[in-house]
Amino acid sequence: MLVVIASDKFKGSLTGAQVAEAIEAGLRRELPQLRTRVVPVADGGEGTLSAALEVGFAAQELSVSGPTGKPVTGAIGLREKIAVVELATASGLDLLPGGAKDALGATSFGTGELIGAAFDAGAREIVLGVGGSACTDGGAGMLQALGARLLDAAGNELPRGGGALELLDSVDLNGLDPRIAKSTMVLAADVDNPLTGTNGAAAVFGPQKGARPEDVAQLDAALTNFARVLGQVLDAEEVAGHAAAPGAGAAGGVGFAALAVLGATRRRGIDVVLELTGLEEALEGATAVITGEGSLDSQSLEGKTPIGVAEMAAKHQIPAFAICGRTLLSSAELSAAGFAGVRTLAELEPDVHRSMNNAASLVADAAASIARTLQPARV
Repeated sequence: MLVVIASDKFKGSLTGAQVAEAIEAGLRRELPQLRTRVVPVADGGEGTLSAALEVGFAAQELSVSGPTGKPVTGAIGLREKIAVVELATASGLDLLPGGAKDALGATSFGTGELIGAAFDAGAREIVLGVGGSACTDGGAGMLQALGARLLDAAGNELPRGGGALELLDSVDLNGLDPRIAKSTMVLAADVDNPLTGTNGAAAVFGPQKGARPEDVAQLDAALTNFARVLGQVLDAEEVAGHAAAPGAGAAGGVGFAALAVLGATRRRGIDVVLELTGLEEALEGATAVITGEGSLDSQSLEGKTPIGVAEMAAKHQIPAFAICGRTLLSSAELSAAGFAGVRTLAELEPDVHRSMNNAASLVADAAASIARTLQPARV
């Protein structure tokens, strides 16, 4: 019997690799002779680079500008002409000095530096994984790092950060890295938000980056101005279409700049990662698949890791099980999503703090429970 393990991280408790290790331990407790195959997965946000490195991409580290401009050590993954760039390694919330959020001033500049480094390394296909960003700058910083000039009415360069975009008067793209036009880019995003409006980058994601209500209003107006001015340089109708497109609001609007200026094609993050890590090939001969993440909820249904894994398993008529910290989905929703069964750590340990502190052993216990349902299929 072969069980494929393809789980995302349990944020704040376990990495994806640690979850897989715990699942294996629990399965073998009940089925000592069981064969397992671990496939690293992520949803296109945090963890995408780690998943790529686990399947043979080579890491290249470099110093880049962090979300507040202070240097941080970022990284890209390289394999042949493909590069995986994870925004969170350069412009992520977790990189804010002392954890102090800067909703108006945080920048995506370092992400642009990572893309430039990927070009320097010979990459001609960029997989841009977005998620966990500290910035709401519409990707302006990313474009600045790649050679664009953003100017105020006096012709001065704008400071970095989304708040400054309200002063944007003109954009000069003549210095944009010419290698962009000779390359392809995939925007791996698991959110459908547009750039602006009540469902836009500032309104939905700004508060978690420290934006007060007045900051949200300022950022939304600034992003609106950014799109308007870009429309004076590029095709205005196309720019407006990109601003309204699903995924434009990803990572504080980095999705918009990737679509409108860098020519990216947006794809669901989990689909991109599953291709990179070869889940479909790994399912050959499998009896079951076990996936998971910290929480299964309504956001999960929009394309988080467990849903993508369950969809792939269903395609091959293989039962999919999930282990998660908690689920807010009904039995009907879980069944409709393709799960043969779901085990939660909350069922085993209701206290959240104890659950997080003992996540590995609880995951193993949940996996052992799944193994017991698989035993009748053993030959």
